Amino acid sequence: MSQADPEGASARPAATSPVAERVSAPSEAHGIDLAAERAVTSDRLNWLRASVLGANDGIVSTAGLILGVAGASPNFNALLTAGVAGLVAGALSMAAGEYVSVSAQRDSECAAVRSERAALRHLPEEELAELTALLQAKGLSAATAHAAARELTAHNALAAHADIELGLTLGRYTSPLHAALASALSFALGALVPLFAVLLVPLAVAVPVTVVAVVACLVITGSASARLGGAPPWPAVVRNVAGGSLAMAVTYAIGRLVGAHL
Repeated sequence: MSQADPEGASARPAATSPVAERVSAPSEAHGIDLAAERAVTSDRLNWLRASVLGANDGIVSTAGLILGVAGASPNFNALLTAGVAGLVAGALSMAAGEYVSVSAQRDSECAAVRSERAALRHLPEEELAELTALLQAKGLSAATAHAAARELTAHNALAAHADIELGLTLGRYTSPLHAALASALSFALGALVPLFAVLLVPLAVAVPVTVVAVVACLVITGSASARLGGAPPWPAVVRNVAGGSLAMAVTYAIGRLVGAHL
């Protein structure tokens, strides 16, 4: 029995099952890479969800800050200062938090891949048995799972274990810098909604206009996040609007309470 390359670095020809040939041949003949399509689609959905949630945070937190200040001291300069400060501080905070979080995730993923590479180097038979068991758990028969595991191992052992065991695609790791920039941008765009609502209307109606604008945007972000996740939109919209409205009401009430004692 020939020994598979434990590093998965070299790709040697391996016996391909008739089923695999029938599935892959049409795709390859037309230049279709289904695995790449699935990976890209999943990544895009994750980025879109994160962007929608970042914008939602920007809307609610900045609106709450502006309304809190409006409750205490309803003058244009104070509201403008609060809005700009909330946008900048929130965007930077989101960027820093996302950078730290994604960096930690990436470090964990790289460590897991290094561990898997070492296991393939020193325990190839045990890793083959593990891959077979994982494929059986997905519904394959013992014989089919063993044949598939041997074929995957012969092609690229590390990539197969990273995908099936760890849920990772080699070389496709999220960039902490890109994640931080995307998070900051989405927060800032969301924060512009209450900020513009204050800037573009007379001070006398700034609070109700801000509330209406924020609620309208929360309907949009709630619906978008639900649709991206394949869930019914209205429950998400109700939760989003209720949570945002509660945040605005509480901060406005606290602003009024604090302003009355200053």
